Amino acid sequence: MALYLAMKEIWRNKGRFFLFSLVIALITILVLFIAALAQGLASANKEYLEKLNADLILFQKNTDYSTTASRVGRNLINNVRRVPGVVDVGPIGFSNATIVFADGQAPLDISLIGVEPGRPGMPPVLQGESLRTSRGYQAVLDKNAIAQRNIQIGDEITIKTIQGSQDEFTKIRVVGFTDGRQYFYAPSIFVPFETWDRIRPQPVAQRGQGELIANVLAVQLEQPAETDSMALLLQSRVTDIEAVDRVTAYEATPGYQAQQSTLNTQRAFTLLIGILVIGGFFQIQTLQKVPQIGVLKAIGTSSHSVAVSVVVQIIVVTILGVLLGTVGTVALTMALPTGIPIVLTGNTVLLAIASLLLIGPIGGMVSIRLALQVEPLRALGM
Repeated sequence: MALYLAMKEIWRNKGRFFLFSLVIALITILVLFIAALAQGLASANKEYLEKLNADLILFQKNTDYSTTASRVGRNLINNVRRVPGVVDVGPIGFSNATIVFADGQAPLDISLIGVEPGRPGMPPVLQGESLRTSRGYQAVLDKNAIAQRNIQIGDEITIKTIQGSQDEFTKIRVVGFTDGRQYFYAPSIFVPFETWDRIRPQPVAQRGQGELIANVLAVQLEQPAETDSMALLLQSRVTDIEAVDRVTAYEATPGYQAQQSTLNTQRAFTLLIGILVIGGFFQIQTLQKVPQIGVLKAIGTSSHSVAVSVVVQIIVVTILGVLLGTVGTVALTMALPTGIPIVLTGNTVLLAIASLLLIGPIGGMVSIRLALQVEPLRALGM
């Protein structure tokens, strides 16, 4: 009976209910867009560290896990390797650079990352070949750089860095492609560590002088589950380092926590607005049909059936709105340019949809209470 009443009213007033479904669809698009933006910005900042083939990352002590401030001498690598439980260690260097194009394309800002071939830190190569030497002028590009510029394997690209007060231009040959490995909101280009040390931006142009300095060391363990105990062991055996897992490392990147907190707050406020909008609509809807509810109760319809009927309407309208909004969001993300950091993952979409489906009944609780309180005689003016 309750289901029949609900669907009959929706069908008779389909225009009104469809328009409100469109309102819910717009709220859905906003919630999913904010969620996708939060995921996209997070990935653009942490993607490389999140996918790093290492169990622990070693930073210089007292640098607050900052990859830009940390300086780890290469002489520490052998000390780390000798610690029981360590399988392999790889130095990683981070810097910023720009790819310039001779054909008039706009320059592309990149994260220039120095790694040792075959060591932790070197990403898997999906197409082409991996780096072969620690000194050659070769590069492996992530798919974000490929998507933004038409770069092919075998192409020679020009990387511009600043050394001292002069622009330095270096020719590097692309030998392979890897998956998405963005770092600090820029596509990543991986070059041999010693090559990175020669071409990276420096306040004074000094090449081949002094000890090679990495920003962090990537460590693979025999027992990846024992990261906490191995971190303490490494810190006790090797001086002036701090060991953390990948999650701690990327959550400490500049602006990551503030950015995610801001976007999550926006998403929470959007859900709150959704609750108020849905609640207001169904409250007005219930007030408009108080006489009809009074007639139903007068002829013997139970309050339970009336309440279930209202709940069914809320659920049907919410599901339709969320479905339309999800389809609209997918279409919108496909139409956006590649450079916009929008990432829709399965978990993100499911969590957002579950939240949106939940706010419908929550927002309609007031209208359900109103329907239960309708007195037949008073509703009929008697």
